[in-house]
Amino acid sequence: MTEPVRHPAGPESGSALDELARDPLARRKFLTMSGKTIGGAAAASSLGLFLAACGDDKKTATTTAMTTTEKMAADGGDLAIVNYALTLEYIETDFYNAVLDTDFFKGSTLSTLKSFGEQEQSHVDALLKVAKSLGTPAEKPQTTFPLKDAKQVAELAATVENLGASAYLGAAGSIKSMEILAAALAIHSIEARHAAVLNSLTGQATSPDGAFAKPTAMSDVLTAVQPFLAA
Repeated sequence: MTEPVRHPAGPESGSALDELARDPLARRKFLTMSGKTIGGAAAASSLGLFLAACGDDKKTATTTAMTTTEKMAADGGDLAIVNYALTLEYIETDFYNAVLDTDFFKGSTLSTLKSFGEQEQSHVDALLKVAKSLGTPAEKPQTTFPLKDAKQVAELAATVENLGASAYLGAAGSIKSMEILAAALAIHSIEARHAAVLNSLTGQATSPDGAFAKPTAMSDVLTAVQPFLAA
């Protein structure tokens, strides 16, 4: 079996994932808590994916996603990560709103995209509430998107959703709070489902990375979304 891509240092010391990786009792409590939100099987599957992507001490193929996120979130802690996620969800919500303002899609495809947009708005609402409880939420950015035709927009939607899923995976190992990790896990599951649907719609593999998804560093994600931010 192919070994999952891992970061050689594993989850950040003292993070929620670090505790879950070391403590079976903590894992059981966490899965019970998360299962009430997204279902036990989905919670276990997502947690397993997070742990596999963040890795252990083995010398294997590596990713810099964890290290970069740790450095960028060091000063702001969980609030910095929540605001990072909130910014991405603002962008995704604006994207779907812009798509729905076009006449590129009809029927079931339009309904699917509308439901995706509504779910992204729910993510914004949830993350905004968490950010307010921790401190000052990120401001909503001004956005712009190149929307040329149905094919290009569908491909862009797939790119955005795949990026969103990998972003949550990349940030997971730096989260300190179990509650925030559970929220990230729940949102990641939906982002991954969106990505799979859109990958299928655009003729791409539903699991482009194979059996183990790859995390993306915060700096790389922010670079990738820069074209969507209005000057």
